Amino acid sequence: MAKTPEGKVKDSIKALCKARGAYYAMPVMVGMASNGTPDFLICYKGAFIAVEAKAGKGTTTALQKVRLREIAAAGGTALVVNESGIDDLADVFDGIDAGFRRAAPYEDVTLAGVMEGE
Repeated sequence: MAKTPEGKVKDSIKALCKARGAYYAMPVMVGMASNGTPDFLICYKGAFIAVEAKAGKGTTTALQKVRLREIAAAGGTALVVNESGIDDLADVFDGIDAGFRRAAPYEDVTLAGVMEGE
């Protein structure tokens, strides 16, 4: 079965996490889960990173934006990554390696030329 474009983005995120030694989980939204939870919850060297994967010019839903903002407000790093934004996640890992604990607040992050947030 062929992968969807978003599935390919997710595979790239998984590969990068594995290559960098980052723990990641991909929550399944059933039962008691919170809707809008990002596709990836990542722990890298003690830093919390949440990633919503999108294909092409796909955009986040209103609820996904709420969850990403909540994560950023709690001190985590929240990103939206598409095919051309994988390097942005690598840059976050590099920043953590350099001693930074988090990236810019969610509203200020530009990924793949698309401003997420309002």
